[in-house]
Amino acid sequence: MLCQHCNKNEATTHVKTMINGEYAEYMLCPECAHELGYDTMFPDFNADFGGLLSSFFSNALPARSGATRCKTCGSSLNDIKRSGKVGCADCYDIFFSELMPTIRNIHGNTEHKGKRPGAIEYTVNEEKTDDSADKLTSLKAELKKAIEDENFERAAQLRDEIKGLEG
Repeated sequence: MLCQHCNKNEATTHVKTMINGEYAEYMLCPECAHELGYDTMFPDFNADFGGLLSSFFSNALPARSGATRCKTCGSSLNDIKRSGKVGCADCYDIFFSELMPTIRNIHGNTEHKGKRPGAIEYTVNEEKTDDSADKLTSLKAELKKAIEDENFERAAQLRDEIKGLEG
């Protein structure tokens, strides 16, 4: 779709406005979006998130003697302190003792708890004993007989009971 302002370039920015109760939508190219002031989502918010994180790291990370670098990405502890970003997954292993206290301070914990609510508990099926295996075998035979006799109500009951035993 072409920009609705200049009608020349490909539109990449979708703008929705509500002014004095009037709703309008525009598709703009990057140049027109910048010209009209729609180039940033939060115009009054000038945050540098890398700088924000680096302020946490630079104040909390201890100086390390020698310039140890990650063998995978080449980052040093000073690079992490300066940028506020860890270079790669291996950096966590190499700079573990320096990073963990800061990560603990920022997040409050260093262990992922997942998204499962605490109230839900998993049930673990106990191993079947010989008695339950024998019962399962006899129930399956009885189910087969009920189906042959077209006793479907009994077959449904047996099916549910078998499912309960199988877990």
